[in-house]
Formats: sequence, structure tokens, C-alpha cells
Amino acid sequence: MLKNILIQPKSLLFIFITVLILVVITVLNEQSQSRKEVLTVLESQSHSLLETILVSSQEVLYASNEVEKEIRNRLLNNASIIKTLFQENKISDRLLKDIAENNGLNSINVFDKNATLLYSNIESKNDSNLDLYASKFLRPIFEGIEDTIIVGLREARLGEGIRYIVALATDYNGAIVLNLNAEQLLEFRKRVGFGILLNKLTENAGVIYTALQDTNGIIAASSNVNMLDQILSSSFLERLYKDKLFDWRFYDFDGTEVFEAVHRFELEGETVGLFRIGLSLDPLNQVYDKITKRIIIFGVLLLILGTFLLSIVFTRQNFNVLKKQYDYIESFANKLIKNANDLIIVLDEKKFIKEINPAALKYFAKTEPDVISKSISEILNNDSEKKLFEGGSNIIETESEINGEYKNLIISRSEFKDLEDRINYVLIIRDVTQLKELEEQILRSKQLSAMGHLASGVAHEIRNPLNSIGTIIQQLRRDFEPKEDAEDYKKFTSVIYKEVQRINKTIESFLKLARPQPVVRKDFRLSSLFDELSIQYSQILKEKSIRLEVKNEFNGSVYWDKDQMRQVFINLISNAIDSIVQNGTIRITTSLINDIVHITIEDNGKGISKEDIDKIFNLYFTTKAEGTGIGLAIVQRIINEHNGIITVASKPGEGTKFTIKIKQGYESK
Repeated sequence: MLKNILIQPKSLLFIFITVLILVVITVLNEQSQSRKEVLTVLESQSHSLLETILVSSQEVLYASNEVEKEIRNRLLNNASIIKTLFQENKISDRLLKDIAENNGLNSINVFDKNATLLYSNIESKNDSNLDLYASKFLRPIFEGIEDTIIVGLREARLGEGIRYIVALATDYNGAIVLNLNAEQLLEFRKRVGFGILLNKLTENAGVIYTALQDTNGIIAASSNVNMLDQILSSSFLERLYKDKLFDWRFYDFDGTEVFEAVHRFELEGETVGLFRIGLSLDPLNQVYDKITKRIIIFGVLLLILGTFLLSIVFTRQNFNVLKKQYDYIESFANKLIKNANDLIIVLDEKKFIKEINPAALKYFAKTEPDVISKSISEILNNDSEKKLFEGGSNIIETESEINGEYKNLIISRSEFKDLEDRINYVLIIRDVTQLKELEEQILRSKQLSAMGHLASGVAHEIRNPLNSIGTIIQQLRRDFEPKEDAEDYKKFTSVIYKEVQRINKTIESFLKLARPQPVVRKDFRLSSLFDELSIQYSQILKEKSIRLEVKNEFNGSVYWDKDQMRQVFINLISNAIDSIVQNGTIRITTSLINDIVHITIEDNGKGISKEDIDKIFNLYFTTKAEGTGIGLAIVQRIINEHNGIITVASKPGEGTKFTIKIKQGYESK
């Protein structure tokens, strides 16, 4: 058909020029639209990234505040106990020293209202500087203005590190001052602080800098940030700080123009500051350069090939530009997901797994073919899925069985629509199991310490009259014999004496808990201890048809108190035997992971009910008819003194599993 169309040269030139102008106008308009679209994508991606940073930052603050709150409450509880003892005139330097050692405290000092040191667990009573030091920051207590002072983190008076300090008033305006070494708290803050989070983000390609800023200046920032414009000196930043949550702008950073996105950071309804993130404009500029080059190429092609070829090239050019933009956005998003340390899972509208980052695959011990296009319930239990999508909250805390172990997880959910207007879900998962275990360990330690002091007092009060009763009964049996019912008299006195002896043995057990033996560490092979226990229990295991399996994946040596650890395993194995009626299995497994010895003792007995499992480490709690309820309390104490952690998982009818984690102990040498 084209061969039959006659076009005059002038008309052809006019068509060429007209088409060329139209193409140039169209391409320039496309360039403008492309810029808007790329900026829209950058805005969306930066907004999502800042939302993720906000969630992570809130978790960082909550974790840090909870740890510091636990330390403060622990110190104040100890101070309250000491105050009670002081009011009852039971205080002494030796008692303070025992309390400090048992509770991991650095120092305990008791002052009168004149700032004179009365009692201390350390030898510093003649230190005049200590009195001056105390009178300086304890003045509100001495003057009766305050009854509690939380000094918090403070450099040690003698330059021996950082301490966390609290003070509690006595009844006569005296003061009880406790402190402990705060190095672990500071180290925890370093590991989870804003600086680490922001520096990790700048490791991603395209992220120039990150910073958290308030009206006083920079709170935290990536390492390449030295100075940023102040909030109060910038109308853009001031507007965000007061009125708006999110916005963006082009910003000159160290002579380089960047795309800066800013989001207001709020915590519990209060504005903390502004999160600022600078993204590189290089990809955007590269798109602009490519478009400009193609305009020139297409113009030359139009002069040679005509209007028809020009329109085809234009269409193809437009397609390529859009594809490049899409590829860039997809690449940028993939890099963010793949390099994130948190577990990130993307679900489609049917809640099937669409994307999963490497951190999540490693955590769940899966490969992509195992999970892609599978339901989220393949890796999370159904209860977690139901809470997440039907509970009405975008952030949940749940417990899920992962690779045979129960894990405590915090899961946040967000939503977005894809190009086909279908809803997709983004799950960000964080494992807080270790934090939960630490919280439980601290709570058990506090309960154990309090109950131990109570047991000691009760035991002493009962033991003296009990010994008197035993002595009197023996004396009566020797010196007195009734004229009637003499045989019954002997039986009754014999029963009384035996019961006194039985109570005495129980008291001895209580005193062992209240006055634990010091840890005497020595080298020994863990496998040798389990060999001895296997021989010790061989007869009773044979009688009950119970099989004891010991799997030593770690066959090395440890530096522990062998006798005390033997007591731990005796209690746990005995409990396992009692829970198995007949023909059961007790399995002991040992392994070494990052200098931590992991020991599991698992049985297939009757298990522990959900109501009882949180109470089993409590003193005097027992489900046995003849049990004293101190066995697992002693186990907890021994594990604590070895700086270890013990956890338990159980299902009624399926069995119980105790897990112990302790360092090899050689750093104590």
C-alpha cells in the first residue's frame, strides 16, 4: 500500500519535521513523566524503608528500656530487703557482703542522715571521700525531700568502670545505696543501638546517609554524617517536626544532590525527632541521560527511515524506559529485602509465600522451592497466622515451634497493592526467644533468692524447738514408763521421734538451698559424668524397663563444679524416671555451639500441664505425693551460680524436655 501513496517532497519534509517535533515533544513529556514516576517510586520506597526503621527503632528503645527497668527494679527490691533488715537491727557488714555476692551487686552502703557510713560490704568505712561523695548526691534523702533516688548510669568513683546506682531512704533519713556493674547494659545498648541500625542501612547500594535528629542536634547517624541543617533553621524540617509525618526534598549533602526522605519519629505519643535518609540520584540521572541520547538517535533515524520507522522506534524506546525503571525499582527492593537482618516474607492475596529473604530461609532451615507458593502455615503455626490476620493488630507476639524448638517471635504486618491492584502482605519477623529466657531467668533468680531467705529463717525457728522435742522424747523413753499401756506409749514416742527426724532432714534440705555451697570448679570430661550416672541408675532403669540414651555430640572438657552439676542431673533424671510409668526412654544430648554447652534431657513420660509448667521452679511446688518441692529450685540455683540458663518445654501425654545452656567455664580460670 505504501508504494501506491505519492507524497510530495515538501509534504514529506513537512511530515518528517512535524513528526520529529511531535516525537521530541512526546519524548520530553515522557522524560518529565518518567521523572515524576521515578520520584513517586523513590518516595514510596523511602517511605516504606523509613516505616521499617521506625518499627525497628521502637523495638530497640523498648528492649533497652525493659532491660534498664529490670536492673532498676532488681536493685530497689534488694534495697527494700536491706531496709527491712536494718529496721530490725539485723544488718551487718558480713550480711551485706553475702547479699552482694548472692545477687551480683558491686557494692552496698548504708549511711545515716549525716552521710556517715554505717555498714558496707567493702572495706571503706574510713574513706572520708566516700562520705563527701555520698553527701553530695544523697542530699535530697538526708533532708527528707526524696525517699528514692535513681542515679542510673554513672562512672565509678575510683574510675573502675560504669555503675548503675540507686538509693533508698531509711526511716530516719538515712540512705541505702546499691550499685552494680553496668558494662553488660552498655554492651547491650551498643549491639542494638541506633548507630548500628543506621550504619547497616548505609551498606545498601543507593543509601547515602541516615540520621535521627531532634531540635538539639543529631541523636544518631551513619558514620559518614558530620553535620546536617538544624530543624529550627529549616522551614521544611520544622513543618515535619510539628505538623506533618512524612515528606521529601532534593538536598545538598556535602556538595552532592541527593533525594532526602524525612519521617517524624514518635514514641508513646511523644515526638522524639526526625529520621532522615538520603538516597543517591545516580540511577535517576542515568535514566535521564539514556532518554536524551535516544532522542538524538531517533531524530537521525526519522530523517533516514521516515515517519513509520520513527513511530516504531518511539514505541520501543518508551517500552525500554519503563522496563528500566521497573528493573531498577525491583532491584532496589530486592537488595533491601535480601540484605536485611530481620526475617522478611512477602505473601500474595491468598496468603501464600511470594518472596522470602535469605535470613528467613536460614532461620527456618528451608530452601526457596520448599516454601515459595506454599501457605505461611508451612513455617508458622496456625494460631500465629490467625492472630496475625484476624486479631486486629499489625504487630503480634507469638510462640511457634521452629525446627523442633519453641521460639518466641514478634511479627509485624504491612500491606501494599501490586500493579494489578492485588493486596500483598509484608511480614517482618524477629526472634526474641533469648530475651524471654533472660527475663524468666531473672524472675526465677529473684524468687529463689527471696524464698531462700525465707526458708533459712523458718528453718532456724523450727529447728531449735524440734531438737528440744526430740531430746525430750528420748529422755521420756529412757526415764519414764507408764503403768498402763506401756507398749502403746513406746510406739507413740517412737513415731514422734521418727517424725522429728524426718522433719529435721527436710529442714536440712531447706538450709542447703538457703546457704548454698560455693562453686568449686575443676576440669572434667562431660561424657565421664554421664557414664557414672548411667551406672548409678542402671538397676532402677532395668526394673522399670526404661532406656537411657546418651548422645555426646560434644565430648570435650568443662570447667564446672562436678559435684553440684551431678546433683542437677540426678534431680532431672530422677524426675524423668518418676514421670515414666513403664517402658519409656530418657534421652540426653550434648553439643557445643559458640563456646556454649547445650544439654537436653528429654523423656516421653506423662508431661507437665500448662498450668504447672510456670511453677515447677518455685520453691515448695511439687506434684508428687512425697516430694518436698525443692529439687528443681536447687537445680535452678546451681545453674544460676554457673551463669547458665535452664528452660523447659512439655506437653501432657507426650513428655518433657529440659534444656541447659552454660559456657565451658574456662574464662573463670
